[in-house]
Amino acid sequence: MADDRRENWKARQEQSDGIIEGRNAVIEALRAGTSIDKIYIARGETDAALGHIAAKARAAGCAVVDCDRRKLDAMSVTHSHQGVIAVAAVREYVDVADILQIARDRGEPPLLVVCDELSDPHNLGAVIRTAECAGAHGVIIPKRRSAGLTAVVAKTSAGAVSHVPVARVANLTACLKELKEQGVWVYGTAADARQTIYQADLKGSAAIVIGSEGTGMSRLVRETCDVLLSIPMKGKLNSLNASAAAAILLYEAVRQRM
Repeated sequence: MADDRRENWKARQEQSDGIIEGRNAVIEALRAGTSIDKIYIARGETDAALGHIAAKARAAGCAVVDCDRRKLDAMSVTHSHQGVIAVAAVREYVDVADILQIARDRGEPPLLVVCDELSDPHNLGAVIRTAECAGAHGVIIPKRRSAGLTAVVAKTSAGAVSHVPVARVANLTACLKELKEQGVWVYGTAADARQTIYQADLKGSAAIVIGSEGTGMSRLVRETCDVLLSIPMKGKLNSLNASAAAAILLYEAVRQRM
C-alpha cells in the first residue's frame, strides 16, 4: 500500500508541473502571452466565459481539447478548475523552416525526427534527448493527439528541450509532403518493412518518422513516406519502445555520416 501511495504522489507531482487552473488564471496566462501547450475544456459546457477562452486560445495558436469533466478532475491539483485547465509549454515552438535553416547554417544535410502521435510525454522527452545527442537539427510533432513541450517532457529530456528546436504542425502529412518538395527524404519505421535500416542511405537529407506507441504510423503518414524501414528483431518480441527505435535509427544515421 505504501508503494502505491508513493507512486500516486509521484504521478500527481509530475502532473501538477505547468498546470494552470480556473477561468481567470487561464485568461490571464493567455493575456500575458504565456506559452501554452494545450487547453482542456469540459465537454458540453455552454458557459460564455469558456467559449471566450477557447476562442482566444485558438486565435493564439493553442490546441484546444474538449474532454470529459472526469479527466479535468483527475488533472486538477486545486480541485477547483471551473471547467478549464491549461498546460504551459516550457519553451516556444518553432517553424519547420527554422529547423531547415539551422541545418543550412551548419552546412549539414537536414536530419529531422518526426513523431507521429507520440502520446506518452516520457517517450517524447526521451526522443528529444536522443535527437540532441545525435545532432539532429529538430523534432516535428503534430498539434493534435500528441504530447507537447510540457514540464514532464522537459524533465525526461534531461534539459535537451532547451537545445533542440521543436516544431508543431496542424497537418503532419502535409508537412511531410512539403519536406519532400524541399529535397528531404522521408523514412518511416514499420515492423513489416522489407528494407532494414542497415540497407538505407541516411547520409543525405532525411526525416525519420517514429510511429505512436500502440499502432505505429497512421495510414496517411505511412503512405507519404518515401521508404519504409525495419529494425531487425532477433528475440521473441516483435517491437521496441518508440524512443528506443528512434535512438537506433538516429545513431545509424550518425554512423553513416561520420
